Amino acid sequence: MEPGSQMDMQQLFAAAQQMQDQLMSAQQELADAEVEGTAGGGLVTATVNGQGELVDLTISAAAIDAADPAEAAETVADLVLAAVRDAYRAAGDLQQQKMGPLAALGGMGEVPGLSEFFGGGTAAGPAIPGSAIPGDEPDGPSQ
Repeated sequence: MEPGSQMDMQQLFAAAQQMQDQLMSAQQELADAEVEGTAGGGLVTATVNGQGELVDLTISAAAIDAADPAEAAETVADLVLAAVRDAYRAAGDLQQQKMGPLAALGGMGEVPGLSEFFGGGTAAGPAIPGSAIPGDEPDGPSQ
C-alpha cells in the first residue's frame, strides 16, 4: 500500500459518512414536513407529507351544491384530484429542494477518486411513493 493511500481512504470514508449523515438529515426533514395543495380557490385543500403520503383533505361546504347533487359530486371529485395533484407537486418540489443537493453529490467531485470507488455516475433523488394518481397514466388507466 502506498504511503499516501491510507490518508486517501480515511478521507474517502469521512466523506462517505458525511454524505450519509446529510442524507439521513434530509430524509428526516422530509418525514416531518407537510405541504398543501389547493383547488377551486381554496374550496378543497389537500395536505401531503414530504414523503408523499396524503395526510389530510378538507372540502369546504361551499363546494357542495345541494340543488344538483350529481353535478356537485363530479365537481368535488375534480377539485379533490386537482388539490391532491397540487399537493404532490409541492411535495416533489420540497423533495427536490431537500434531496437535490445530495443527488448532485452523486458525481462526488469533492474527493478525488470517490466517484470511481462507488462506480461513477450520479445519484437520483427518490421518487415520491404513491405520487402516481390512479387513472393518470400517460396512456390512460391500466386495464
